[in-house]
Amino acid sequence: MLDVAKSLPEDPDELRQFTALLLAEVKSQAMLIEKLRHQLAGQRNHRFGTSSENIEQLQLALETSEIAVAKMTAKLRLPDEEPKDKPKRRPIPDHIPRMEVELTPGDDDCAQCGGGLRRLGEDVTEELEYIPGRFIVNRIVRPRFACSGCEAFTQAALPSRPIERGRPGPGLLAHVLVNKYADHLPLYRQSGIFERDGIDIDRSTLADWVGKSTALLEPLADAIGRHVLAGQAIFADDTPVKMLAPGAGKTATARLWAYGRDERPWGSDVPPASWYQFSPDRKGQHPKDHLARYQGWMHADGYAGFEDLYRSGDIREVACMAHVRRKFVDIHRAQGSAIADEAIRRIAQLYAVEKEARGSPPEQRVELRQAKAKPIFNNLETWLHAQLPSISGKSPLAGAIRYALARMARLRPYLDHGILELDNNTAERAMRSIAIGRKNYLFVGSQTGGKAAAIAYTLIETAKLNGIDPQAWLADTLARIPDYKINRVDDLLPWKNTP
Repeated sequence: MLDVAKSLPEDPDELRQFTALLLAEVKSQAMLIEKLRHQLAGQRNHRFGTSSENIEQLQLALETSEIAVAKMTAKLRLPDEEPKDKPKRRPIPDHIPRMEVELTPGDDDCAQCGGGLRRLGEDVTEELEYIPGRFIVNRIVRPRFACSGCEAFTQAALPSRPIERGRPGPGLLAHVLVNKYADHLPLYRQSGIFERDGIDIDRSTLADWVGKSTALLEPLADAIGRHVLAGQAIFADDTPVKMLAPGAGKTATARLWAYGRDERPWGSDVPPASWYQFSPDRKGQHPKDHLARYQGWMHADGYAGFEDLYRSGDIREVACMAHVRRKFVDIHRAQGSAIADEAIRRIAQLYAVEKEARGSPPEQRVELRQAKAKPIFNNLETWLHAQLPSISGKSPLAGAIRYALARMARLRPYLDHGILELDNNTAERAMRSIAIGRKNYLFVGSQTGGKAAAIAYTLIETAKLNGIDPQAWLADTLARIPDYKINRVDDLLPWKNTP
């Protein structure tokens, strides 16, 4: 039904019947759109894992239906129906260049009487257009000179470039990196896009550029890692990525780890940063190696591999209330449990206090939490203990309560320390790009490829956290870093080197 015939029936009865069928299909698709929007709104509460995949599928289904309705509406020349929840159209930003085209009647005299025309005003319609980006070639001309006295030759040295004897400029390298790791465009797709612009760059060539660029930028990613580990409190999480297993004909499950530092919630002006590390598996030795020089608090989930870190005494654990809340939300949606609903309501009260405390100095946050959050926290803990005897010990709800009580005991330090947070959402947000990106590139080819991805994510996500355009910053950095002294690499950090 979505493939409307190119020519409409000429017979009036057939035309009316054809139109009625199309109108019925439009209404059917409109109902489906509303259903998909409702489902999408619910799924957005879960950001990662299987639920994130559901969101992507729903968005694609919604897009397909909306395109179908638009096509049929245009074919029948029906007026567009504006959904009540559709966002209002925003004006086109002033910084977008304007190209003015003035359309005049073509004659200075009135078409009716031949009299002269005078201007009264004007109507302006703005149309947002797109002109594709373009490539340029930098011709570096170096004349050779000979001395008139001794005949010795002299010539200016070729400036250092990101890839020696390579053809790409720093701006192109930055474009490829950001396309792949920020905009989730696999290299083979980028190769196809370049080909449409008349530039033949093979995917393997792009892969070579990415590998060499990330190797050049690795000291800068290491500097970001040192900055993260210098914090009093960090956030940690990990997520699976597929890695090609040579000779096995299949993929293995590797991990990308994210360690974040963000002190803005307690009024600090220290720049936020995300540091990523890659490992071929999820053994606890990996975070132990990553955090060997760290001492302080760490917000994290209940991963057992972190236990050795806590036993050492150098790293102190802060659990995550978001993980606790998520379990009750899942049970309430599946069963409509009144106990789960009450737990969600009580947790919301804790988050209301955090909203009030955000941006205040640590000592004020402690004062506020002691006065408002601590009684809520204590009551929630007591109430959860009281619910357990009234429900089956093998039920999912009982499991959620036991999990909550275990995590709350490890979350209690946040009440006494203003530099700590109620949850680990800073680290979970750092995983968002990876969760989206792995749907497009499917797997990393090797451990080297995984480490290159970790470097690129470190640089791009840290730039984004600081409100800096990663492509402009990377282009400037790639142009400067070949000649930069390694002991001054910190000067190139995004918050210090803004192009």
